[in-house]
Amino acid sequence: MTDRTDHVAAARRALEKEEQGLAALIAALDGNGLGQALADVANAILASSGRVILSGMGKSGHIARKIAATMASTDTPAYFVHPAEASHGDLGMITTEDIIIMISNSGETPELKDMIEYSRRFGIPLAAITSRAGSTLARAADHLLLLPQVPEACPLGIAPTTSTTMQLALGDALAMALLAARGFTRERFQDFHPGGKLGAILRRVRDVMHPREELPLVHPGASMRETLLTMTGRRFGCAGIVDNDGRLIGIITDGDLRRAMEDHPDLLKLEAAQVMTPSPKTLPPGELAAAALHYMNRNKITVVFVVEEDGRPAGIVHIHDLLKLEAGEDSSASSGSANP
Repeated sequence: MTDRTDHVAAARRALEKEEQGLAALIAALDGNGLGQALADVANAILASSGRVILSGMGKSGHIARKIAATMASTDTPAYFVHPAEASHGDLGMITTEDIIIMISNSGETPELKDMIEYSRRFGIPLAAITSRAGSTLARAADHLLLLPQVPEACPLGIAPTTSTTMQLALGDALAMALLAARGFTRERFQDFHPGGKLGAILRRVRDVMHPREELPLVHPGASMRETLLTMTGRRFGCAGIVDNDGRLIGIITDGDLRRAMEDHPDLLKLEAAQVMTPSPKTLPPGELAAAALHYMNRNKITVVFVVEEDGRPAGIVHIHDLLKLEAGEDSSASSGSANP
């Protein structure tokens, strides 16, 4: 049985060869050929009113699927069309407004033939990602994204390894160039990723906060007995103080109560305004949940009121709600009040 050292050595050799492939790709991108071709393809896609069609066979097909998924999730409409299925009717998925990107290391994959001919017949722009400049695919393409000639990481030089790594990296590079050109934002990313942990933490405070009807609010003249009943009834561990116009002017927390009891043995004889901390920290409804969590951690607070531009409280967020989002759990405020 081969020992661990041999396994690690073989794995390291493979990674080093793939690293060499990426270094060669970067060098080629800095040159006039590949760099200019990538810029031309990016501009063609940005000017197009259609979609990007990715296609490839075998391992190149798997890479094409991934690139299509990356583009689609970053504001460049794209999808994968299998070249063999294209020959049996799926060519109808491709319109004259689209742009085709075909991936083939050799550029001679026979299954690509019908799609190549279709693109030429109907004047559909065709970009090729291949390692051979004189191949059928390269010669037919409007844009040639030529990969550098680098040995495969496979010790036999057979299994697609370094070549597919370069294909994937170049596809990612093109997708990121398009992302930057479109001014893609976190907000737009959330539109495409509403599910999972990443989608959850990119939600807005308004999506997480407990609504106004659950807020523990009292007026400045409220007795401490009334204030305490409000705090315990809402179970957020605090009470917000609002003026006659409904604007938030202060907050009373458990810490405020402890400090007040030290200075005023007859706490229940006081009014809310005498105990509150004025001008409390707040968050706007449009703040990202991730930013809200950072804000609360930085200020060492566990609960915060969400306030509209006019100063009126619209909701409240407990740090537990945000931590649930970060863990990928459902934290819908409508399911009930937080229990600090």
